[in-house]
Amino acid sequence: MTINRYDTKARMSRAVIHQGVAHLCGQVAGPEARNGDITAQTESMLARLDALLKEIGSDREKLLSATIYLKDGHDFAAMNAVWDAWVPTGHAPARTCVCAPMPADELKVEITVTAVIGDVEYSY
Repeated sequence: MTINRYDTKARMSRAVIHQGVAHLCGQVAGPEARNGDITAQTESMLARLDALLKEIGSDREKLLSATIYLKDGHDFAAMNAVWDAWVPTGHAPARTCVCAPMPADELKVEITVTAVIGDVEYSY
């Protein structure tokens, strides 16, 4: 049984892969969007997620689950508008969204996901 850790630092790894499933660390908006509204932060966060998924050999069609953390529940609809446009039709993961404090005052949203690495057969 092999566990592969990707970009491991003292506190965490950006991804941990076991039996073809990647568990990604939380993703937040990049520095360019951190003072933006929830739409800008969600777009930036998802772009960073896309980049990390690509680096490890996965993509948004292979998401298994997502947990989204919102600083303010009033941002739910605006965040969902960006999310709904980003998720490929027919490939929505199991998802949870909760309100939670953020690790930095300017952050409004964070996401963590699990995703399959490699080829996948789909059944609906």
